[in-house]
Amino acid sequence: MLKKYCKGLIDLNKHEAIGFIDSGVGGLTVVKEALRQLPNERLIYLGDTARCPYGPRPAEQVIQFTWEMTNFLLEKKIKMLVIACNTATAVALEEIKAQLNIPVVGVILPGTRAALKATKNNRIGVIGTAGTIKSSAYEEALKSKAPSTFVSSLACPKFVPIVESNEFHSSVAKKIVSETLNPLQLKKLDTLILGCTHYPLLRPLIQNVMGNQVTLIDSGAETVSEVSMLLDYFDIANSPQSKNEPNEFYTTGSANMFKTIADDWLNLEKLTVQQVRLSQFNR
Repeated sequence: MLKKYCKGLIDLNKHEAIGFIDSGVGGLTVVKEALRQLPNERLIYLGDTARCPYGPRPAEQVIQFTWEMTNFLLEKKIKMLVIACNTATAVALEEIKAQLNIPVVGVILPGTRAALKATKNNRIGVIGTAGTIKSSAYEEALKSKAPSTFVSSLACPKFVPIVESNEFHSSVAKKIVSETLNPLQLKKLDTLILGCTHYPLLRPLIQNVMGNQVTLIDSGAETVSEVSMLLDYFDIANSPQSKNEPNEFYTTGSANMFKTIADDWLNLEKLTVQQVRLSQFNR
């Protein structure tokens, strides 16, 4: 598996940051896990909240936006890129991985592996944005590893706007989640992949609808385990004594809204958010 990361890699500086990109605030769920698993690493996060959601957009546009975010982070001299967005992973991962000389990690394959490990009856559900579900990326990955697996996929287009508007604790969110997931309740699933990094913010509501007998797979959290493995493999894991600079957070939208959600989810002291424009970072 590691061979795909090795071609053309430059000498990597273990003191540089790991970059995370997402269509909005959803990737913060991945960052939260990274803060837990990789406390010695410096993280730089960019959320394209001004153009979120990516799910309904054409693939070529998603690729363009993903490149703009990638190029912004490359200016920061990152040592690894995590595409913490399922839609971007589905349509842009392979192109970006082929052209960069640093490790690039997406969120789909780690989530797939975790789901196959968790399921007992080989009946797995996948929820995601319209773009992710349309790509069939999860279903193809699951079937390639376990052809007999029953996969039921469902697009949940209303979930991302709920999270981006900071309404994921509201009664409206509870109603939308219940109505959206209703078709899956008759599928006899024992495992459900949260195929969008925004969805863990709705996890209690999703679990309540699906029932405790269904194991929820957070693809973003699983991705951090792969990041940890790659840091060790390339000998670029940072040491406790070397983390001097703070983590950095950027958004293309409202810095205040982003900070409100980030403060609630990450509980970091002195978290600051800067607004950026990406038009100059085209391919």
